[in-house]
Amino acid sequence: MRIRSLLAVAGAALAGVLGVTSAATAAPAGPQPIIGGGTVSSAPWAAAVFSNGSFTCSGSVIASTWVLTARHCVSGTMSVRIGSVYYASGGTTRTVSASYTRYDLALLRLSSAVTTSTVSLASSNPPVNSTNTIYGWGMTCYSGCGASSQLKTASVRVTSTSVTDAYGGQAIRSTAVNGNAWRGDSGGPQFYNGQQVGVASTADGVSIQNYGSVAYNRAWITSVAGV
Repeated sequence: MRIRSLLAVAGAALAGVLGVTSAATAAPAGPQPIIGGGTVSSAPWAAAVFSNGSFTCSGSVIASTWVLTARHCVSGTMSVRIGSVYYASGGTTRTVSASYTRYDLALLRLSSAVTTSTVSLASSNPPVNSTNTIYGWGMTCYSGCGASSQLKTASVRVTSTSVTDAYGGQAIRSTAVNGNAWRGDSGGPQFYNGQQVGVASTADGVSIQNYGSVAYNRAWITSVAGV
């Protein structure tokens, strides 16, 4: 796996971005029951994101030729696996022909269209104190283990919509209900009322995560991807 450096996020005690790393982290060891949550049996809109052939991040299909993920996931030769809950097998693979970034969001244009369901994007942030759902293939413990082979999900509670992502864009902060995001969950979606509201950016390695706001970047997404 490719090592990702940690980013200091102003005003938040977050350990850093959520891309996969092969280095040991300073976070508490042992499992934290995405860390925590449960596995998913079907998610045709899910996208596993690869850099130079290695699994790096999670993402979501927003249109037949577009995947939404995190900016800090973009590096080298990019490709995606779509329509499988297993990042290493099944579904459909596509190379990425172009990428576009704004704050810690990235739009990946696929080399050719895929036939699958797509996520619905929110035009407003979720309410503070609402329960949201996150998805990703991230690590299932803080050290000594790799990405989850099967897509995982967990519930989180929104605590703020006025924090920032890894690149200074507006972000949604949440705390764990039955699980929390960690490395490899970067770029994965956060949902409220059936719509994607956030893109995984940073986490503190305990229970807090910041997801870049879809609503804040909605006009940009539309201008690039047409959705």
